[in-house]
Amino acid sequence: MAGDLSRVNPLDHRVHAAVAERYFSISPTSVTLAITDWWMQLAISPGKCLELAQRAIDQGLRLQCYVRDIMRNPDAQRPSECVIPPSFDKRFASEDWHKWPFNIYHQAFLLTDELWHHATTGVTGVDKHHEDIVRFIARQTLDVISPGNFIATNPLVLRRCFETGGWNLLQGSLNLLEDYERQLTRQPSTLSQAFRPGRDVAITPGKIVVRNRVMELIQYAPSSDTVRPEPILIVPAWIMKYYILDLSPQNSLVRFLVDQGFTVFCISWKNPSWSERDLDIEDYLQSGFFTALDAIGQVRPGIPVPSVGYCLGGTLLAIAAAAMARDHDQRLKTISLFSSSFRSPQPPC
Repeated sequence: MAGDLSRVNPLDHRVHAAVAERYFSISPTSVTLAITDWWMQLAISPGKCLELAQRAIDQGLRLQCYVRDIMRNPDAQRPSECVIPPSFDKRFASEDWHKWPFNIYHQAFLLTDELWHHATTGVTGVDKHHEDIVRFIARQTLDVISPGNFIATNPLVLRRCFETGGWNLLQGSLNLLEDYERQLTRQPSTLSQAFRPGRDVAITPGKIVVRNRVMELIQYAPSSDTVRPEPILIVPAWIMKYYILDLSPQNSLVRFLVDQGFTVFCISWKNPSWSERDLDIEDYLQSGFFTALDAIGQVRPGIPVPSVGYCLGGTLLAIAAAAMARDHDQRLKTISLFSSSFRSPQPPC
C-alpha cells in the first residue's frame, strides 16, 4: 500500500517531519516547481513580457499624474485616484489613508498589487495548479509589505502613537516578547485560553446525540415558530473545529439556520491522539459521516438531507457524495461546499 507509513524509512520520516516543521507543512519542492514553471514559461513569452512592461509604464504615468494633481491642489480631500480597491478590502478605508503622503503610499501599493496579479496570471503554458500557487505566494508577499504593516507608513498607527505617547508600541513589544517566549516553550497562546466553547464561542444551544471514536454529532433544535421538515448536516474541518461556524450570535451559521427553522446536525471531530494513529479516511467516512447520516435518518426518516462541507470537511463530503452516487444511495438531497479544495484525477493519456 503506497500510503502505508510502516514502510517509510525511519530516517526519511524524521527528515520529512523536520522539513514540514521548518516550512510550516508547506512542501518547498512543490513551491520551487511552481515558481520554476511560471518563471520559465514567462521567460519564453515575449508578448506577455512586453505587455507587463507596457502596463508598468502606464501605471508609473498614472501615479505621476496622481502626484501632480495632489501637488496642484493639496487641499483636495480625494483627487482622482489611480486604483479603487474592491469593496471587501477595508485596509485603506480610513480617511487618513487619503491624505498626504499616505495616499501616495497606498496607491503605489495597489498599483504594484495590480501589476503582480497580471504577471502571475495568464502566462501561456503554466500548469493551472502551479499558477494558483504562484499567485497565492505573490498575494501573501505583497500583503506582508503593505504600507499598513509598518509604523512609518501607517497613519492610524502614527495617530495612536501620538494619542498614547508611544505606549502602544511598548505594549506591542511586550506582546511580541510574550509570543516569542511561548513559541520557544511550545505553550498555547493566552487567546486560546480566553475563548472557551459553550461560554465565549459555540453558545448556540445544542445536544450531543452520537459519540464514537472519531466524532460527536451535535443536534441544534429550530428556534423559530415554523419548523422546516428537512434537517441540515454540517461537516466541518478537523483543525478549526465545528465552532468556526458558531463563533457568536452575530456571525454564526448555526444560529442563522436554526432561526430559519432548520434542525441542524453538526459533526464535532475528536482531537486524534497516539491511539488513533492507524485511522484512515475510510474510518472517518464510516464512523464520521455515514454514522451521522444514519443518526439523522432515525430522527427524520425518509427525508433527503441537504449537507454543507467546510474546508477539509468539504473534501470528505465530496468523497462521500461520490461513493453514495456510485451505490445509488439517495439520502443526500444537496451538497454545498465552501473553503474546500480537491482536484479531480487527470484523464489517462
